[in-house]
Amino acid sequence: MTSVRPLLRAAELRAALLPDAVEALDDMLVDLVEEPSRLGRLFPAAARRTARGQIAGTDHRVEDAVRVELVAAAASRLSPPDLLAELQAVYRYGDADEKRAVLLALGAVDDREVDGSDVLLDALRTNDVRLVAAAMGPHADRLSIHDWRHGVLKCLFVGVPLAGVAGLATRADDELAAMVRRYVDERRAAGRPVPDDALMLLDLITSTTAQEA
Repeated sequence: MTSVRPLLRAAELRAALLPDAVEALDDMLVDLVEEPSRLGRLFPAAARRTARGQIAGTDHRVEDAVRVELVAAAASRLSPPDLLAELQAVYRYGDADEKRAVLLALGAVDDREVDGSDVLLDALRTNDVRLVAAAMGPHADRLSIHDWRHGVLKCLFVGVPLAGVAGLATRADDELAAMVRRYVDERRAAGRPVPDDALMLLDLITSTTAQEA
């Protein structure tokens, strides 16, 4: 069985839902505990049966929190390989909102056996800011250093803030610095503005290298 951390505490999520939506969520959770293979069927309908929109006072959307809670219920009954297979299938056939929720759920999985690197890499091939940001969250520590560096660069290209990138302080290295410098030089040569995050990252790497010297 696998543990998945909800985006919100159960009471917080339910406080953001109308009574009918709370009942629908609880029904879906019971279904998944009884038969976790229903995840692929319940996942697409989750927003319609509960709600959509930003949850006041949080960084989360209600449909994401609902879907991650559904994954947590299924995970409680699945082995790590089976959970990963379910999430890969949901991602493959889902729309952009569903794909984002899968990426967020992967970031909430504690078990190192659940390696969704292939899903992250697919998201990083898109130009969807929401998918790129979610892909470079906590689960990005599963990416190889090569893929992780290119994920950081993709964030700069599409405008994803680097503050949300997992492992930035510990994985940023001279090779990444060289890639970012080339990116900065190309922007300047083209007369285009350089993102503040690119300069911040170069400062971070320079500072870290100096401390290690």
